[in-house]
Amino acid sequence: MEQNRPISLLVCALGGEGGGVLTEWLVDIARHAGHAAQSTSIPGVAQRTGATTYYIEVFPVPLVQLAGRRPVFSLSPVPGALDAIVSSELLETARQIGNGMSAPLRTLVISSSARIFTTAERMQPGDGRADAQRLLDVVKAFSREHHVFDMNAMARETGTVVSAVMLGAIAGSGLFPFPREAYEHVVRGGDTRAPEKLGKMAAASLRGFAAGFAAVSTPRAQAAFVSSVLAADTRDAPPSPRALPDELARRFPPAVHDMLTLGHARVLDYQDAGYAALYADRLGRVLDAERAADPAGAQGFAITRETARWLALWMAFDDIVRVAALKGRASRAQRVRQEVRAAEEDIVKVYDHFKPGAAEFAALLPPGLARRVTAWDRGRQARGLAPWALPLKVGSHSVAGMASLRLLSSLKWLRRRGHRFAEEQALIERWLAAVEAGTREAWVLGHELALCGRLIKGYGSTNERGKHNLLHMIGELAGRATLPAPARAEAIAAAREAALADEGGKALDAALVRHGAAPRPVQAQPIRWMKRPPSTTARP
Repeated sequence: MEQNRPISLLVCALGGEGGGVLTEWLVDIARHAGHAAQSTSIPGVAQRTGATTYYIEVFPVPLVQLAGRRPVFSLSPVPGALDAIVSSELLETARQIGNGMSAPLRTLVISSSARIFTTAERMQPGDGRADAQRLLDVVKAFSREHHVFDMNAMARETGTVVSAVMLGAIAGSGLFPFPREAYEHVVRGGDTRAPEKLGKMAAASLRGFAAGFAAVSTPRAQAAFVSSVLAADTRDAPPSPRALPDELARRFPPAVHDMLTLGHARVLDYQDAGYAALYADRLGRVLDAERAADPAGAQGFAITRETARWLALWMAFDDIVRVAALKGRASRAQRVRQEVRAAEEDIVKVYDHFKPGAAEFAALLPPGLARRVTAWDRGRQARGLAPWALPLKVGSHSVAGMASLRLLSSLKWLRRRGHRFAEEQALIERWLAAVEAGTREAWVLGHELALCGRLIKGYGSTNERGKHNLLHMIGELAGRATLPAPARAEAIAAAREAALADEGGKALDAALVRHGAAPRPVQAQPIRWMKRPPSTTARP
């Protein structure tokens, strides 16, 4: 908050809600803390056609620090110059925003979600109520920060009036430079006795104050903590990618360097230098195709950039070796300690739960042995049994647990010999071949096929479904010579968006049929037989 101008607050309250008392509380709090303050009010109109508004200004610097100078206050709010709006009714909040009082980059809005219907709403022969969701959208769009909750219900639960809840919300927002104790002292009327010895009205007001304070301060504290973790703490951030090797910098255009640097670093960390070289070679083939389709680079080498992004993610697919490597990193332990706010002397125990199945173990086995393992598991499922899995509980805080994670993460060399590695490389080559061929035929077709790399995500059934959808789209749409390239690009884009929007695949099948392609073949699903639990009721 700027120190050379007053903090401005507009309070909107209906009749009987204690808006005048709230204003007196705020002015008393400021003056007891040694700050200059002023308030004015504009009465509302009868029969619910408007609320009474109270305008408060508080100078953020105490009077003793002003060396005899006095701040100049305004008698009325200035549209777009308010620091905060607090309202006891949702439509009144939207009404003040409609009057231009709230500035999206400046104004904090605290509002009750409760509705007291206006005279105009009640006069309608049908349902004349204003749409509450549209009112909420207005609040969100025209506020720097907003808190909307049911103040009326909170007041009823605590046995007080809305003004006490509004005071707690203002205190919890941190709008004024006063501690919570200063607010509670004024609510008590200066009485320092225990709550059980206070009058019933003061005790109820304190309960309402506490509820309003928590409703605003708790989400603000949570948001501040998340922001500090994401923005301020860099101990758990991934290491900065190495500078792009000179050979790659010369080989690829500058428009691709940022994405290439990230992708190359990821693949290098995932496997080894040879795998990173394979990544660069694959990307070079796509670049050659794009240069043939767009020699001048008018499209900013967008196909190569997108391929660099999705190719790196696909080549660094998740497996048990990758998971163990991520779980065993020192930065992860640091992040866990910070999230639980552990001190240096505190002991933190972390248990990781794994449940690898037959597919995860078969991924690292040679193709012949892997096929036998997966066939055995499919046979189990065909007999109605659950897929085989091995539940594991590993204490990564212990020497044995961390040693097992480090041992498993050291098996990178086994990955290349495994069944899944060979299978993933074959699928990657099919996608890249479609991107290259589509690019050489028409730039727009190659671009849509490159974007299809988004379909490959997650692990387990999600990952398998994405690969199945991608291959079907390539087979049905990319190579249809009967359609011109722009039409195929449009069909691929529609199918891709449908696949991303609908996990079940019905939207994708509809998009394929709509563009003249065959829907995906029905996948066989095993039937699992479940034993009926024994009856607990006595037979007659």
